[in-house]
Amino acid sequence: MKIQILGTGCPKCQKLAADTEKAAKELGLNYELVKITDINEIMSFGVMMTPALAVDGKVKFSGKAPGVEELKGYLK
Repeated sequence: MKIQILGTGCPKCQKLAADTEKAAKELGLNYELVKITDINEIMSFGVMMTPALAVDGKVKFSGKAPGVEELKGYLK
């Protein structure tokens, strides 16, 4: 599974990355976490608000940083 964090590195983006990694570890997933910070690459996903989460190239949400439990639902 490829988990992509789309964001410029702001505090919300950093929190999303940390919480997503925690959620993936708690679920016991085999994953690769990639942080995408280039604005043009972020826009190529169709994302206009960050932070955003993509799993295997598909955007799950944008413009928020949900907690660990909610993130588990996106990663299952």
